[in-house]
Amino acid sequence: MTSMDTVALTTMRVVCGKEELAEKLQVVGRGVSTRTTVQILGGIMLRSAAGRLHLSATDMEISLRDSFEARVEEEGAVVVPGRLLVDIVRLLPAGEVTLEHRADEGVARLTCGAASYQLNTYGPEDFPRLPEIEPESAFTVDREAFLDTIARVGRSASRDESRPVLTGVLVRFEGSKLVMAATDSYRLSVKETDLTKGPGRELEAIVPARALQELARIAGAADAETIDVGVQENQVVFGADGVWLTARRIDGQFPNYRQLLPEQFEAEVQLPREELLDVVRRTGLLAQRKSPLRLRFEEGELTVSAQTQDVGEARESLPVGYSGETMEIGFNAEFLRDGLESVIDDTVRLKLISPLRPGLMYGEGDDFKYLIMPIRLAG
Repeated sequence: MTSMDTVALTTMRVVCGKEELAEKLQVVGRGVSTRTTVQILGGIMLRSAAGRLHLSATDMEISLRDSFEARVEEEGAVVVPGRLLVDIVRLLPAGEVTLEHRADEGVARLTCGAASYQLNTYGPEDFPRLPEIEPESAFTVDREAFLDTIARVGRSASRDESRPVLTGVLVRFEGSKLVMAATDSYRLSVKETDLTKGPGRELEAIVPARALQELARIAGAADAETIDVGVQENQVVFGADGVWLTARRIDGQFPNYRQLLPEQFEAEVQLPREELLDVVRRTGLLAQRKSPLRLRFEEGELTVSAQTQDVGEARESLPVGYSGETMEIGFNAEFLRDGLESVIDDTVRLKLISPLRPGLMYGEGDDFKYLIMPIRLAG
């Protein structure tokens, strides 16, 4: 068990390698708050104890913690302005860095070769008490499968903080199956993943999308084959290669995504994903100022077009196996591109009902679904 209870200690002195310190600060520094008026949340806690230097930061939504071996000459703790510390250490010359702090002076000193810096500090007793980490209560999941699920679902989460539930991703473990779902009310992503190393337990939480994105960044560079996951009363804990990320669980009721998925469609067409994605990327450049990207399905052909007044227009066609009545439907170009990028198969299947009803996109299997709302077309 690791406790983050801190006390104001009089001195701190630790010596460590510049490269390792810079690497760890780069990771933990992403937890530093950039928007708060509470100054201490803009700091990184440095704590030296038992031959290790511990680093932690939090913006009260997520927290990041890491540690590494160092030569501890005086055990202590101090909070230093985070962004400034990250930038200074990154630019220091190669060699050993000495960190020293005396509480009665209210400053921290960094020296590396001929370079010397002095930074004002905050008292460690004012730093938020971070959730305890209990590695023994966590379970492990396959890293590659977990990160793939995040990558394919996370982009559909909302950025509108007025609806907190939609800024999160529903994460559910159902025995050996992992389910993630995210929606911003304009599109919906759902991914079901079979875990070869399943946790074998039932668990559900709405996790901030940002926390999962940070986890993906950290774990993506890790060597470990697994990620540790733990759930506490109002926190979710993730561990990857020695780095621990905690995130507050979002309260509220996540939309019943199964009810949002239509059961019947009027048309289904199989499309070459890469070719269509290239067309959408090109024509989407002309879909500006919220102009829709138009998809016109005719016998054997799909025409993708966009037009923005005072900018220009684009039109491309490609052969497709479509038969039936002509149908033209409009989509947000960015959302359509996101959906195509989230399907990893060579062929994407698109199911349609009408120009005013959502379309469903998925690959050759049915483990991933992407529902996208249409834009009403003028004329």
